[in-house]
Amino acid sequence: MKHICKTRIGDDYMFKNKVVLVTGSSRGIGRAIAYAFAANGASVIINAHSNKDALINTYNEFTAKGFNCHYIQADVSNYEEVSNMINETYSYYKKIDVLVNNAGISHIGLFSDLLVSDWNSIMSTNTTSLFNCCRNVVPNMISLKQGSIINISSIWGITGASCEVAYSASKGAVNAFTKALARELGPSNIRVNAIACGVIETDMNLWLNAEEKTALTDEITLMKFGKPEDVAKLALFLASDSSDFITGQIITLDGGMI
Repeated sequence: MKHICKTRIGDDYMFKNKVVLVTGSSRGIGRAIAYAFAANGASVIINAHSNKDALINTYNEFTAKGFNCHYIQADVSNYEEVSNMINETYSYYKKIDVLVNNAGISHIGLFSDLLVSDWNSIMSTNTTSLFNCCRNVVPNMISLKQGSIINISSIWGITGASCEVAYSASKGAVNAFTKALARELGPSNIRVNAIACGVIETDMNLWLNAEEKTALTDEITLMKFGKPEDVAKLALFLASDSSDFITGQIITLDGGMI
């Protein structure tokens, strides 16, 4: 396979011999999560849809560090493309131990201005993608009687956000999906959790001007934005044996904002 690089990993690495798929991982939170797992010995599949150049750049950076990495360009809102991505992964790795559903988009604007196409795009990318990925990964996890699924959500899925109705609705659905699937898969020793992110320094916040950033920072108890690495550290914990009694949880990571 031309997109794979393997290296010897020491026995002290937490995720040695584990296979991790992170969707939407060419940049931002997804990239930080993929990096953290790879740095801890996992074989990591990174994924993106529209920005192939960023995906390849991330792959090149990872393999230059000796990480076990493979990249697959696929639209996670498209069931057939997800099925092909999972089958390609199984053809080489035979399993997926950890699935991180990170791919997502946002939309800022008044509800009265929201187009049907905007609504459908947000729902398919943020919510239907979870069904697509989990539906393809869960049967293998059940057969192995183990696995961890981590869904990247948002605090707006808990409280709702003005001018982000569609985004808030999609993340509220992610939270309900997480709780329900955790109950169903628990007997098979598969844990399902979500990270409800607050304000994280990513491209999603580039539209904020200096004054808006200051006002938003004032609403956060810790008086700072989170970093993608903060999300990655929590994802590592939720996928590790240290959290083997945690499932069905929506864990807020927001610096005390709500």
